[in-house]
Amino acid sequence: MSDHPVLHVKGRVLAGPDDVRDELWVVGGRISYARPARAREVRTVEGWALPGLVDAHCHVGLGGHGPVEPDVAEKQALTDREAGALLLRDAGSPSDTRWIDDRDDLPKIVRAGRHIARTRRYLRGYAHEIEPEDLVAYVAREARRGDGWVKLVGDWIDREVGDLAPSWPRAAAEAAIAEAHRLGARVTAHCFAENSLRDLVESGIDCVEHATGLTDDLVPLFAERGVAIVPTLVNIATFPDLAAGGEAKFPRWSAHIRRLHARRYDTVRSAYDAGIPVFVGTDAGGSLPHGLVAAEVAELVTAGIPPLQALSATTWGARAWLGRPGLDEGAPADLVVYETDPRADVRVLAAPRRVVLNGKIVG
Repeated sequence: MSDHPVLHVKGRVLAGPDDVRDELWVVGGRISYARPARAREVRTVEGWALPGLVDAHCHVGLGGHGPVEPDVAEKQALTDREAGALLLRDAGSPSDTRWIDDRDDLPKIVRAGRHIARTRRYLRGYAHEIEPEDLVAYVAREARRGDGWVKLVGDWIDREVGDLAPSWPRAAAEAAIAEAHRLGARVTAHCFAENSLRDLVESGIDCVEHATGLTDDLVPLFAERGVAIVPTLVNIATFPDLAAGGEAKFPRWSAHIRRLHARRYDTVRSAYDAGIPVFVGTDAGGSLPHGLVAAEVAELVTAGIPPLQALSATTWGARAWLGRPGLDEGAPADLVVYETDPRADVRVLAAPRRVVLNGKIVG
């Protein structure tokens, strides 16, 4: 108990979208809704409490040119923590970050192993680069290394075509996804383009990252199969700059990227309206800084998702999707306290009053 003084959180505790309580207690690093019988030291925090935020697409241990040193990965994780993101789905990293699991002051990570890409069809230094005949073996390898997820690169620029193109033949994707499921892992894929999506969804994929190519004819298929999307709108905001940089060499690709950017909000709103699960992810790591979770929630609201559902996409709903607890009795006390009601204005997420991780105030 000496390492974990009793913490009393009072005000409004948002245990669920329709479950608002007046207080909770943190005893031995875990949540309790019963006042402890004896407590020598009690610290009180007041405000609006949410479960620790989820960034369902980031990359701890990844830099602009590939893996980074542990001290840089630590700074990445600390930046997410200060932003209130206490549960991260690491959607592909070449670094071994298992050492973070031994640190109770760093966010919890759900890993998808290392990206699996087609040879010379992704960012250099990021992924296993292989051919389709090796896909099943590499998916099995990353399924065993990850935390229940595998990450494919579903499409990328094909230099011979001069535009985005699918990475994998359908038969290879079907076999690989089936193998991941056999091993108890879910599969997600980086997809910008339209023409990579149908084969992956019909092959049984569980999630699509970015999903900028989601068109009206594909929306019912995603909804029927329950395939989630993580739009990473703060990353899609960089598309105009990417297009400008590639226009001289790949004008077709650049024009395509601009079109995908122009309709990004309509794409996300159409997905939400159809009942497709939408979750918050920033794509931090690589080219984007960490700590952008609040900005991504605000982007979902801009796209037309109601504020309460945008909050769920980074709290209650996202945690349930990843199989991790929220503000449940007996759960690890990972929570963020805000000055005002985040349901009224999600922009308050950018200014946490207190961050509590494993029962300790860390920010």
